[in-house]
Amino acid sequence: MKTHRTCLALDLKDDDELIAQYEHFHQPEHIWPEIPRGIRAGGIVDMQIYRIGTRLFMIVETEEGIDLTTAFEAIGKMPRQPEWAAFMGGFQQRLVDAKPDEHWAEMKPVFMLNEFS
Repeated sequence: MKTHRTCLALDLKDDDELIAQYEHFHQPEHIWPEIPRGIRAGGIVDMQIYRIGTRLFMIVETEEGIDLTTAFEAIGKMPRQPEWAAFMGGFQQRLVDAKPDEHWAEMKPVFMLNEFS
């Protein structure tokens, strides 16, 4: 299966307690089970979130041909997803460089090794 990768960024609020809670709720034993089920049902093959300081970096892989915006809109209509998004919004803050309609800001690829012989 051929996939498409998109990288996104977002910041957490600069509060050690909020950051710890954010990480807590993303652990397999604490995440609401509807969340990963909904993400997969929306057409996302893999999703990973990394953190350094307050900066979050998300890697999203979809099957080639699946538009990420459309997938996120579909996910947003699934059980508990809007509640989760609102809950997570209390930990997060948009990047200054985000477009007006972006929560997670899409990152521009700068270097891809597989483009070189």
